[in-house]
Parts: sequence; C-alpha cells; structure tokens
Amino acid sequence: MTGRPRTAGPGLLLQDARAGWLSLPVGVAVWEIAGRVSGFAFLPPFSAAAAAVWRMTWSGELPLNMAASLTALAIGYASAVGVGIPLGVVMGRFRRVDAVLDVYVTILLATPKLLFVPVLFGMFGTSRLTQVIFIFLSAAVIITVNARSGVRGVDAGCVEMARAFGATERQVLTRVLLPGALPLVMAGLRMGMGRGVRAMVMGDMLIAVVGMGALLRKYGGRFDAASVFGLLLVIVGVALACTWMIRSMERRMTRWTEGA
Repeated sequence: MTGRPRTAGPGLLLQDARAGWLSLPVGVAVWEIAGRVSGFAFLPPFSAAAAAVWRMTWSGELPLNMAASLTALAIGYASAVGVGIPLGVVMGRFRRVDAVLDVYVTILLATPKLLFVPVLFGMFGTSRLTQVIFIFLSAAVIITVNARSGVRGVDAGCVEMARAFGATERQVLTRVLLPGALPLVMAGLRMGMGRGVRAMVMGDMLIAVVGMGALLRKYGGRFDAASVFGLLLVIVGVALACTWMIRSMERRMTRWTEGA
C-alpha cells in the first residue's frame, strides 16, 4: 500500500512526544511490580528509589552535590560547543585545515575517554577543572565531527550560486553553509550532551569528592540499592531535560526543513 509520507509537522512531533511521555508510567509500573515480586536486594521497587531521592533532597545532600555536578557540566559543555562548532565548520570548509587536524580528531574520537583521567588527574589533581576538561573532551569531538559533516553535506551548487551573485566568504558561511549544516550541527549538540552527562558522572566517581558520581560511589560502597537507583533516576532526569531543551531549540531553528 502506497501513500504520502508523513511529514514532521508540529502536530506529529507533539503526538510523538506524548507517546514517549505516556510510556514512562508503564515502565514505572513494571519496575515497581518487578521490584516487589522478585525480592532481589539489588532491585528495589520504584517507590523505594523515590523515597531515597526524597530523603537525600530533604537532608540537602542531593541539591548540594547536584549543583556541583551541573556547574561542571554547564561549563564543560558550553566550552565544547564554543570550540567544537567553529572548529568543525572550519574543517568542513577548508580541506587543508581538515587534513592537518583530522588525525587528532580521529584519535580523540576513537580513544576511550577514561584513558585521559590519569593524565588530567596528574596535571590538575582533584579540582573541578579536571572534571570540566574531561566533559569538554567527551563532548567537543562529536560536536566537531557533526559540524564538519554538516558543512561538507551542503550542496556545492548552492555555494557556487551564492558566489555567482557576488556573495562574500562571510555571506556564504552565514547564509548558505551554516543554515544547510544546522540539522547535523543540532544532532551533534544532542549527542554531545549525552556524552557530557556520562563524563560528568564518571568524572565525579573517579576524580571529584563531591557530585552525583561521588554520591553513587558512596551509596554503592554501602550496598544501598535504593539510593543508587534513586540517584540514577535523577541523572536520567537531568539527561532527559537537557536533551529536551536542545530538541526544542532544534525544532524552532530547523522548522524550515519540515516536509522537505
């Protein structure tokens, strides 16, 4: 059966978002039942995890550590965006620059980021700067790669047409290349945020003495499964909220591509 393909209009996007959010109560119900029926100590029910989050929030332990982690995430991710997008655009636009820097980008993309922890720890100790740099390295490389791919994917005919009408290099960049590369750039921002959140937690666990990862290490050492799962809930919530904000910005900035 053939028909017209669905276009990603606002109504369809809203329906997809509602379907995603409606699936959460189902997952929570399954988790609660599995936790109560299984009787496993390492699988507490959802209600126990939620109670642990409330306890840590009421005591002030969770807000204090979350503020430390989110501060590092905000600084590291903002730095990654500020460096990754311009670097990717330059690499995508100028082949010689790409030839020089591609090997370094490939190394950073292929190397497990945990290998940088001992180096950063030796250089900066247990300071927040170590974690910020770790988040930066984790997020910047994927943002750079996507920005480069987005610029390269712009139709060369559009660039030549702009040149024929007398556009300067700056006008070609701002009016042709960046708008054309925007979908891939935004995809890179979403993936970079996911990597940044993972780096935030790993940095807390391996480097910092405060933060969400430090709390996970603390309660994991006590075999407090309810608190560990509660912290995981908070971390997942942070990741979902950050991704949702980027998706909302992406829809507004790439609305012109709907139905294309």
